[in-house]
Amino acid sequence: MSDSPRRLSREAGDGRPAAPVRIAHLGLGNFFRAHQAWYTEHAPDAADWGIAAFCGRSATLAEQLAPQGGLYTLLVRADDGDRPEVISSVVAVHPADDLDSWLGYARSPELAVITLTVTEAGYRRGPGGDIDLADAQVAADRDAIVAGRLADVVTAPGKLPVAMIARRDAGLGPLTVLSCDNLPDNGHVAAQVTRSLATAVGGDLASLVDEHSFATSMVDRITPRTTDDEIEAVRRSTGLDDAAPVVTEPFVEWVVAGDFPAGRPAWDATFVPDVEPFEQRKLWLLNGSHTLMAYAASARGHEVVSEAIADPVVRSWVEQWWDEAARHLRVPASDVEAYRAALVERYENRQIRHLLAQIASDGSQKIPVRILPVLRAERAAGRDGRGAARAVAAWVRHLQGHGAPVNDAGAAAYAAAVNDTTTNDAVRGVLDQLDPQLAGDPQLVRLAAELVEELAAS
Repeated sequence: MSDSPRRLSREAGDGRPAAPVRIAHLGLGNFFRAHQAWYTEHAPDAADWGIAAFCGRSATLAEQLAPQGGLYTLLVRADDGDRPEVISSVVAVHPADDLDSWLGYARSPELAVITLTVTEAGYRRGPGGDIDLADAQVAADRDAIVAGRLADVVTAPGKLPVAMIARRDAGLGPLTVLSCDNLPDNGHVAAQVTRSLATAVGGDLASLVDEHSFATSMVDRITPRTTDDEIEAVRRSTGLDDAAPVVTEPFVEWVVAGDFPAGRPAWDATFVPDVEPFEQRKLWLLNGSHTLMAYAASARGHEVVSEAIADPVVRSWVEQWWDEAARHLRVPASDVEAYRAALVERYENRQIRHLLAQIASDGSQKIPVRILPVLRAERAAGRDGRGAARAVAAWVRHLQGHGAPVNDAGAAAYAAAVNDTTTNDAVRGVLDQLDPQLAGDPQLVRLAAELVEELAAS
């Protein structure tokens, strides 16, 4: 093998020929490239569906991928070895501020779908879910659209209505906006911020937005940050120099609900009338167990998920949590059983270094949606909810400085509570801010306090 591998290149015959752009994507990042781009690559009609992807805040990925014609290596890592694959579905890459290209794609008769992975923050929501007009960039986007300066918008919600305006002006019909961000009811979120921004602009823009389809999806594939060692592993295994490979796990899932008036690839996704039961399954079983391990297992000295799940004590805590959460899911029991088995296999994969410290961030946002619904349901059913209470107890200890470091802008509100002199007071104080009704449950407070002491002794 050459000491100087050549650069991955479409011109050199790597990958497939570029397909026509029929999907425009906001949020060029690793998860998008491991998930939606992978699904498009593996669609039987992939030769007809190319993706033009736009960066978020940083233009680095566009700069890295442009010389490669959008090609990159997806390195699927499993305990039995690595499987590198060149992904060809991304055929054009652009920095976030290339609005001329964005509007150009919108005016193309071939464009059928806009997809999003802009993170929850990228939707610029206010407290009620509408667009946050107090955000200076959102307000500037509104003013730019009012003035007809479509190429001056900067936010993701702003880029959606201007694409619709450009499309209407080109005499073209509706398309689908498909959110692929990891947040519940993401299609509704995208629709609400877009419509509320359109309403703030005025005129007939809100009616125009309503002509388009907003689809919802549940996405799942663990995609850690790529390290220099993994970049070198790609060089060794492929003989090619790839500036921006992506590392991921073998497991992948995509559940989609919505209409596609202009068509879509023949994705091997699961299409359903309602994504919510599958979102809940993932949120509680995967994300909930991640949250539990991030706090409880890191305090036992574990650094990554694969170490945590190999610890019999941690595994028993995870299984207890799953037993509780499963009672309240609205998918078949056989689906839950298969999903739990798949999670164990995923967690045991030592080639995916999923850092507990990374999962532990922003617990003040995660605990309320991942843990508390099950805790409330268990208490309402007359059970103690020990598995859920343990996750809360582990978070209390995390806030007190045990295990993974606290990286949570919302943690300051809990600081006074966790520094109280007694464990009972600390637990009650935290629960009072999470849900005063739970804080008023003396049996739960007593149980959670006991679990704090149990975790400290374990």
